[in-house]
Order: sequence, then C-alpha cells, then structure tokens
Amino acid sequence: MLCIHNTHTDAWFNLAAEEYLLKNFSEDIFMLWQNEPAVVIGKYQNIWAEADLEYAGQKQIKLARRYSGGGAVYHDMGNLNLSFIENSSQIRPTGFTNSIIDFLETYGLHACSDERQGLTIDGLKVSGSAQAIHKRRMLHHATLLFSTDLETLEHVLCPSIEYTTGHDTAARPYFVPSVKSPVTNLCGKLPAPITIDKFKQSLLAYFSARSTAFRPYKFTDQDLEEIRLLRNKKYADENWIFNTYTL
Repeated sequence: MLCIHNTHTDAWFNLAAEEYLLKNFSEDIFMLWQNEPAVVIGKYQNIWAEADLEYAGQKQIKLARRYSGGGAVYHDMGNLNLSFIENSSQIRPTGFTNSIIDFLETYGLHACSDERQGLTIDGLKVSGSAQAIHKRRMLHHATLLFSTDLETLEHVLCPSIEYTTGHDTAARPYFVPSVKSPVTNLCGKLPAPITIDKFKQSLLAYFSARSTAFRPYKFTDQDLEEIRLLRNKKYADENWIFNTYTL
C-alpha cells in the first residue's frame, strides 16, 4: 500500500490528485490531505442549491466539484481528508468506515456510522464520505472535522439567493441534494487536548500499520505535472464547477 501525506492545500489540486491516483496507479493507496477554505460538492449536485455563492465570494472560499457523488462539505485547515483507493469492481465502503471508527476508538472516541457511511458522536456528525468507481478501481474518501470553523460551515452550506428565488437558470432537471446534519468537531470530544498535527501523525501511523506492504510515496515531478494539468483543465474550470456542460 502506498501512503501519501499530501501537503498541498489547494482543493482543485487535491481533487485532481485523487482522480489521477485512481486512474493511473495499480497499488492500494491511502492519502491524507487538507484544504484551505473550500466548498466541495458532489459530482451530481447543483452548486446554487448547496452553497451561498455570495458569502463564499466575500470570504474567499473556493468552490469545487469532485469526481465522486455524495453531498456538499466545507473544508478548511481544521478538516482532515482521507482517501482510500483499491482494486475493486464494487463500491464497498463499510470496511473503510469501520477502520476510521477503530482509529477513533484509540483516542477514546466512540463513533457510530449511518446508512450513508457518515460518522456521528453523541448524535452529531464528525465525518462524511463519498465513493467512485473507475474500471476496476474504487475510491472512498472521508472527512474528519477536527477543529473546523463551524460558524462558517453553517453559513456557507446554505442555498444561494439565485436558487431560493428560482433564478438559477443553470440548474439541471435532476440533481442530488445534500442531507443536512448537525455537526461538531473532534477536538471538543477528546479526553485530552492534542494538536491537529499530532492527530494527523496518528492517522498516518495507524493506517500505515494496517498493511504489511506499506510504502511511503511522494509525488514525482511527472505526477505533479499530470495533476496540475488535470487541475487546470478540469477542476479549476468553471464549466466543471458550475456544471454548465453535461457531466
């Protein structure tokens, strides 16, 4: 298994990296990463229905659409993102969800999964997930709210005025709406305070230890070139972000 500690914090780059790894590698992969403030919506969502675009612009929150389905999420540097990629022709997220639950148990955190493979603690959501399949490769990614700005999250993950007033002319006849849930941060549930960097190192160590074939991996110059090309041609393109052409 390749283990990647991805230190890039641009949402468009990181979403491009996920797709690149899914389509161009054959090994199992675990990647840990963070984004600077961004709203990331699912492939089949209406961005006007999911994000307050005016507020996002005021706060310089990036807008992004990912390769997988699922609902809208808010990312900032207090949120951790876990990507799992393996060879499979079926979406089988339960194992990944259970492994995250087991990791949280090492910190005395007792999480429960729901039917969408989200995680809650004391009835409050701390993690969401989404999946995608490409040929015989499966991508599962999950968020972990550690110390996210929840006030900004609540404000930006609201419909835009164009949607609420019926003026979002770019909306598709069918789209997948998010399922709203009350959320909380893991840092407020920990028995003892730790930094997010310490928590990240624990994540990397935990998932690395689960594979006897673990191998740290850093993006090569060729990888970076291909990822940046995909970022610029697709993920940074407003046609992709706003779904102004058929996905």
